[in-house]
Amino acid sequence: MELTVYNIKGENTGKTVTLNDEVFNVTPNNHAIYLDVKQYLANQRQGTHDSLEKSTISGSTRKLKKQKGTGGARAGSIKSPLLRGGARVFGPHPRDYRFKLNIKLKRLARKSALSTKAQSNNIVVLEDFNFEAPRTKAFVDLLKSLNLADKKTIFVISETNKNVYLSSRNLSQTRLIKASNLNTYDIMNANNLVIVESSISEIEKAFGN
Repeated sequence: MELTVYNIKGENTGKTVTLNDEVFNVTPNNHAIYLDVKQYLANQRQGTHDSLEKSTISGSTRKLKKQKGTGGARAGSIKSPLLRGGARVFGPHPRDYRFKLNIKLKRLARKSALSTKAQSNNIVVLEDFNFEAPRTKAFVDLLKSLNLADKKTIFVISETNKNVYLSSRNLSQTRLIKASNLNTYDIMNANNLVIVESSISEIEKAFGN
């Protein structure tokens, strides 16, 4: 797959790059994408939730009324889940939500996500760039030149760039991610993927066979 390389002004540089078909042009495996996204979201959960059940809640255990002869149902202690302020039934307790996936499946999921974006023409290749100083306006102008100002966009870079990062961090719909940290959730959660030219080789090295 061949894509045009643009500069920060949105102009065609006259250069093209050929994306590796093994990474950017595979048949997407939707179930692999689902599993990888599910694992990513599960790993974000702290799992520190807890609830008070009948054995842990404080309160008297005395019977609230006569158990027989009233014509109604028996009533237990004030800790009964049926009463206001009572215990919770089958409530959550601290647990670890993390689970494992095979490396091959995770690699397939990432390739499927990249191929999905490529096949829907949602990948833009941008030549390497830098800002002389951190300026949010400079990054906004960059987005406008690429017609991505109102879209959720991921910029894939090869290495951390302080000025570029500081220029983009106040933009809620824009994120900078190093090629080595690229994951299926971020790819699928974005409308568009802007790949800096120097990071293409890192992506293909990481996810290629």
